[in-house]
Amino acid sequence: MNARVGVITFPGTLDDVDAARAVRLAGAESVDLWHADTDLKGVDAVVVPGGFSYGDYLRCGAIAKFAPVMTEVIAAAGRGMPVLGICNGFQILCEAGLLPGALARNAGLHFICRDVWLTVDSVTTAWTSRYEWGAELLVPLKSGEGRYVASESVLDELEGEGRVVFRYADNPNGSMRNIAGISSASGRIVGLMPHPEHATEPLTGPSDDGLGMFYSALDAVLAA
Repeated sequence: MNARVGVITFPGTLDDVDAARAVRLAGAESVDLWHADTDLKGVDAVVVPGGFSYGDYLRCGAIAKFAPVMTEVIAAAGRGMPVLGICNGFQILCEAGLLPGALARNAGLHFICRDVWLTVDSVTTAWTSRYEWGAELLVPLKSGEGRYVASESVLDELEGEGRVVFRYADNPNGSMRNIAGISSASGRIVGLMPHPEHATEPLTGPSDDGLGMFYSALDAVLAA
């Protein structure tokens, strides 16, 4: 079976090409999905990539959640399809109600663009099974609204259920409890602010640490 992973492009998306390349490097077929599509073309998993969908008007991801393709993503996620939201994609998944909490302006109100160290805090999701718990990953971060916020009750729930997937080693944006990425209760949906698709080869990125996320998704698809 050749797994097929859809990569969505919204007006304003910047990182769809990089995400598609990461999918291919992991050995899957990348399938282009457009924001106006009303079907997912039979894909086995979906990546919602980074950028500035619809110019980030209103709030980051607030308009994108209404795109026709997101109606299909929400339905497919409900059936257990693995979904990954990266940066703006994480914001979109939160706006769409697929993940709890929200992403607010960075502490200090500055755009951050640099490599960051992440600690893997969960290896039971569809996107992190290839990692060891506690592994340290070097992955680029580039966002102005990347500070993860949620109520204390939601944060406690995420902690208690093992749904904090990645934490910052040196919290660059003020995210609550150093959270860089979280998962749904099923572990099939993951969102994170740093960019694993930019860390797939040492030649072009700071590391190849991000590639494990895409290998993990293929494992999940093939095991289904």
